[in-house]
Amino acid sequence: MYGDGSNIPYFLYLHGHCPGIDAVVRSGKSGATYNIGGNNEWANIAICRIICDLMDKRIAIATPHQQLIEFVTDRPGHDWRYAVDSSRISNELNWQPQETFESGIIKTLGWYCR
Repeated sequence: MYGDGSNIPYFLYLHGHCPGIDAVVRSGKSGATYNIGGNNEWANIAICRIICDLMDKRIAIATPHQQLIEFVTDRPGHDWRYAVDSSRISNELNWQPQETFESGIIKTLGWYCR
């Protein structure tokens, strides 16, 4: 984990992103810019802990997964936060992601663990 894990990346479930692109292609205004976002913000450490808790339920190991988190020095100039304003696609095209962060991460882990 870089630094203290407080950096906030941007996540959107892949299968949620594709319908957003489709909505823009079919209904978006020519020349307009549409940000496709998941409308959620999670610090890296929170995401890591969620994944660890889900992995504890899937794969039993002697040490809980959270105890395996290793913190390392963050790289200089690392972006602290990625923010996506998806209000235009929501307001103009009535598009919202169909997956929450939580449901998407469960599906993603399921795919990796199969």
